[in-house]
Amino acid sequence: MTDASTAPILVVGLGCQRGCPVNTVRALLDQALQAHQIQLHEIKALASIDLKRDEPALSALAAQLALPLMYFSSEQLAAYQSRLSHHSQIAFERTGCYGVAESAALALAEQLANAPAKLLISRQKYAQATLALACAA
Repeated sequence: MTDASTAPILVVGLGCQRGCPVNTVRALLDQALQAHQIQLHEIKALASIDLKRDEPALSALAAQLALPLMYFSSEQLAAYQSRLSHHSQIAFERTGCYGVAESAALALAEQLANAPAKLLISRQKYAQATLALACAA
C-alpha cells in the first residue's frame, strides 16, 4: 500500500462527440484501466475542455465515479500541443487544440500535483469518445 502523500496523481482526460452515451465513455475507461492494470480508485479526477461543460455523459460519469471533473480552455490545452502523441486536425478545427483528452489529462495532473506530468495511457478512441491518462508524482 503506497502512502497517499507519495502516490502518483492519476487523471483521466476525456473527449467525446455531442450526445455520446455515458456507458460508451465508461466502457472506454474500464477497458483502458483494465488493459493497463490500473484500479479505478487510483484515479483522482477527470478533465476535459470547457466546450464540453454541458455534455451529459461527462458529468454523469463524474457523478457515477464520485470524482471531480475539471474543464480547461482551448488556450490552456494548446500549451500541451508539443507533448501529444497524436495531433488531430479535426479536434483543432472544432476546439482550437490538437488533442482534448491528452492535453486535459496533462493539464489537470500538473495542476493537482504542482509537478510535471506524463502520459501513462496515450489517446484511446472508442466509438464517440476519446480518453487519455496522465500521471504526476
